[in-house]
Amino acid sequence: MKIYFQISGLILTLLLGACSSTPAPQSSTTQAIVNQTDEAASEVLLTQNINELLAEVARTQEIPFPILETSFSDAKTIPSIRKLVLPPSGTFKKNWVAYRKRFIEPVRLKAGKAFWEQNHAFLSQIEQESGVPAEIIVAIIGIETIYGRQTGNFRVKDVLSTLAFSYPNTPNKASREQLFKDQLKELILMCWSDAGGKLPAQNNVQGISDQRFNTCLNQNSSYAGAIGLPQFMPSSIRSYAIDGDGDGRIDLRLSTKDAIASVGNFMKKHGWQPGMPISFPVQDSGLSEAKLLADGEPQLKYSVEELIRKGILKSAQGDLQAGGVAPDSKAFIVDLPYPDAEDRDQVHYVVGLNNFLTIVQYNRSYFYAQSVAEFAEALGYKNQSAAPTSKSINGATSMKAEETKVKKTKSKKKPKSS
Repeated sequence: MKIYFQISGLILTLLLGACSSTPAPQSSTTQAIVNQTDEAASEVLLTQNINELLAEVARTQEIPFPILETSFSDAKTIPSIRKLVLPPSGTFKKNWVAYRKRFIEPVRLKAGKAFWEQNHAFLSQIEQESGVPAEIIVAIIGIETIYGRQTGNFRVKDVLSTLAFSYPNTPNKASREQLFKDQLKELILMCWSDAGGKLPAQNNVQGISDQRFNTCLNQNSSYAGAIGLPQFMPSSIRSYAIDGDGDGRIDLRLSTKDAIASVGNFMKKHGWQPGMPISFPVQDSGLSEAKLLADGEPQLKYSVEELIRKGILKSAQGDLQAGGVAPDSKAFIVDLPYPDAEDRDQVHYVVGLNNFLTIVQYNRSYFYAQSVAEFAEALGYKNQSAAPTSKSINGATSMKAEETKVKKTKSKKKPKSS
């Protein structure tokens, strides 16, 4: 839904009052008044737009509008957020080396090992339930917030209101504003449920805790509206977050167990393949071929067997018994650009497998996914199939396991293909 900014009579009066038929140099006092006037007009428009959205939510979800209106009466625009979401300048160069150095570093790794030790038993439990290795979960939470040290310092309702109705003028402004409008609605529904409400609500709201509802709306988030240790957006909280500590609530800010369980569930729901590797290095002899196949699209499109024939992968990487994957498993080429010491463009390539793509679903960045993989490896994760009898990324069993199965069942059923 596009946003049409309609200037009310009050806003128009304020704007006209800031103008003069005869331009003249403005004193600092006059400039301050103009800025205050612009800010006031912006806040009036924000309130108008928010109330329209709240009215829609109240109507479609049967939540009393007065409660919503009161809870958002102090919502405000945060100008600094508009700057933070701007795309980089045209001269900006992506730098995998610098990005990696920021996250794969001693302080964060030390914190990760401590976090793992403190939550070892529960991490093992979630690994068993979800199939996601503890090292991966620890790596994600470490990269996202250093285990809760950096969860953001903006009120989430202000963040989402700003980005929903005052997104900067970029080519994707309309789609981004719609995305954040949807997230604002998800936030309301999440907080309404957390406060004891039901969807749709009953005629009375006796069971609703206004304090809990407002606390939820006013909790801190990142500049993009992500919440808690694992930095979930409101829609992800509603879809994938889990009550890990069993207290009947989901709190990704204060409950470490909720955060751990939610990351494991997110990865499981997005296709994590237990016991399988994330990526493979590209062989030096296959760099030129890898460059030709790297198109930036996160889609599994080439078989591992094909990449072996092109010299991009070693033959062992298509062998489950050697720690690889089934030859017909699908993969894609991941390009990680960086400038060298002479500022010349260079690219580091890896072959991304299904589990790499799953990490990309968490954060749509190759840099991020590769950092998670390397962080996990630094914690002891083995980037290979777990055992010769493990299932492959396509569901096919190893040759030895399949032969045993055939002997037992005398079945001629073939393993599933990709």
